[in-house]
Amino acid sequence: MTGRVGAAYRRLIADQELKPDAAQERAVAALDQLANGAREHGLLARLFGSRAEGPAGVYLWGGVGRGKSMLMDLAFDEEAIAPKRRVHFHAFMLETHARLREARKEEDGDPIEPVAEQIAQEARLLAFDEMQVTNPADAMILSRLFARLIDLGVRIVTTSNRPPRDLYKDGLNRELFLPFIDLIEQRMLVVEVNGPTDYRLERLSGVDVWHVPNGPEATAALSRAFFQLTDYPVEDRAKVPSEELDVGGGRTLHVPKSLKGVAVFSFKRLCGEARGAADYLAIAQRFHTVIIVGIPIMGREMRNEAARFVTLIDAFYEHKVKLLAAADAEPAGIYPAGDGSFEFARTVSRLEEMRSADYLAEGHGAA
Repeated sequence: MTGRVGAAYRRLIADQELKPDAAQERAVAALDQLANGAREHGLLARLFGSRAEGPAGVYLWGGVGRGKSMLMDLAFDEEAIAPKRRVHFHAFMLETHARLREARKEEDGDPIEPVAEQIAQEARLLAFDEMQVTNPADAMILSRLFARLIDLGVRIVTTSNRPPRDLYKDGLNRELFLPFIDLIEQRMLVVEVNGPTDYRLERLSGVDVWHVPNGPEATAALSRAFFQLTDYPVEDRAKVPSEELDVGGGRTLHVPKSLKGVAVFSFKRLCGEARGAADYLAIAQRFHTVIIVGIPIMGREMRNEAARFVTLIDAFYEHKVKLLAAADAEPAGIYPAGDGSFEFARTVSRLEEMRSADYLAEGHGAA
C-alpha cells in the first residue's frame, strides 16, 4: 500500500476509524495499482501516443458492510484523474439507455460508439456503486459499451455483492452477457472484500429499526441512525443531498435525503400518492436502506394506501432493503381492519422478519 489510497487508508486505521483488515488491504493495493497505471498510461500517451496496457479497473465484491463502497470512495477522492464521476450503477444504466434512444434518432448504425464517446468525454474515471444486472436490456449492451469505454481510456471502479461469474445468473439469453464477464476478469482487477467485520451491521447494532409512535423522539432517533449509517457530519445536516430518482416511463420521484445508498421518505410521499410496483422497484434497486417517517394507523378509508404499502414492502423484502421507520403502531396494528386486511398479515410477517438480525445481515439485491 504505497500509493495515495494506501496512505489515506493507513490514516483511517491510525485514527481508529477502521480496524486492520487483510481483505481491505488487498483491495487498497489494487486501487493503488489502477491509479498508478492510469498515471503512467497518461504520461506515455502524451509523450509517445502509447496505449500501454494496464488494469482498466477494479471490481470489488463481497458481503454487505465489508467496506467496499468506503474503499471506492477513498480511491475516488484520492485519484487525481479528471474529470471523474461517481454514480449508482442502476442510475447510470437508465441514463445510458436514454442516451442510446437519442443517438438512434440522430443517426443510423450502432449507437454504442457515439454514446461511449460522450461518456468518455465526461469522465475519465467512473465509480459505480452496487453493480447488479437484472435487466435483459442492460445485459445486451454492457460488453460492447464497457469494451469501448476501456478502449477510450476510461478507468472503472465498481462494487458488487456478487463475483463476476454470478452476475445476471439465470438471466434471459445469458450467453450474450458472458463476454462482459470475460471483459471484467481479463481487464479489471477482481478483489473479494469479505473481511471479518461487517461495518454496516456494526452501525445498525443497538439501533431500533421500528419506532412507535410518530413524533419528535422517533424523528430524532431516525435522524441519528441516518448520520450513523452514512458517516455524514451531523453539523452538515442542512447540506444532505436530495435526488430525483428515475422510476421509468419518463417519471421521477423526489428523494428528500439521499446519501451513500440510504434514502429518507415520508409515508405520504410513498403511499399517499398514486404510485405502483415500478416506483417501488426503482427504490429497492437504488437504495440498500430506506427510512420512512409518518406511517399512520390505516383505517378502512385508507385501503388504497394500505395496498400500496403492501407492494412497497414486497419490493423491499425481495431486494433485502433495510427498513427503518416511525409509525403510530407496531406492524400488527398498522392496518387492523378493511379490504385486504387478511392479506396484510403477510406484510406484518415480513416487517417482523425485516427487524431480525439475520435479515439485517443479508446483502442488498434480489435473491
